[in-house]
Amino acid sequence: MAINLAHAFARNGQRTLLVDADPQGSVGLSLTRQSRLLSGFYDMIDEPSLSLDDLIVPTRLDTLSLVAAGQASAYELGGGSMGVSLHRVRAFLRDVARRGFDICIIDTAAGLFGATADVLSAATAVLVPQQAEPLGIRSVPKMLEALARMRIVNPKLTILGVVLTMMQRDLAESRETGRALRNLLPSELVLRTVIPRDDLFIRASAKGLPVGVMAGGAGALAVFDNLRSEIQSKLERAVAG
Repeated sequence: MAINLAHAFARNGQRTLLVDADPQGSVGLSLTRQSRLLSGFYDMIDEPSLSLDDLIVPTRLDTLSLVAAGQASAYELGGGSMGVSLHRVRAFLRDVARRGFDICIIDTAAGLFGATADVLSAATAVLVPQQAEPLGIRSVPKMLEALARMRIVNPKLTILGVVLTMMQRDLAESRETGRALRNLLPSELVLRTVIPRDDLFIRASAKGLPVGVMAGGAGALAVFDNLRSEIQSKLERAVAG
């Protein structure tokens, strides 16, 4: 999802940096099979002398750049505790802002520990993707409660809310999951945009492309543009407030 959302922001003319902070390196691998050979986010954590210019990988879209996950480290594999490298994550984000990027989207692993906790402690906003499956939504309220507590560490953190993904509108259980989530949470915490389950996403990933540039991808392009617009409105309201 992070790839397609970053692509939507970049298509809108905003200088966008997509950072892969997931230990699996899924973002980088989706865009380039050579991403494991690139220096990236975790190398910066291990070696702060690396500059952002050493890490940024351009894409075919001038307004979209990528920072890969990089090489394995004890921190990446969960060996670090919250705050150990927080100052480096904050320095990284300050450097991103100085380079003139309009938005930085960081794809993290699930959970609130290690790199994910440090990113949340430095970020300005968080979006929670949630698959439209019955068992999955049970943990959402606790996740949002934990994110609210994270604001003690990072008062500027805006909780954008939950976005439903992998929605199968022809499956009653999937539709019911969406309704249940909207009944469970305040309306402002569930985004209106829903990401459907579509085989086109798998084909796009196999080709290392955002889904919107694929043949037949106009519908997906519109979905992620709607999501971008919704997120942007929430961010603007947070700044104004």
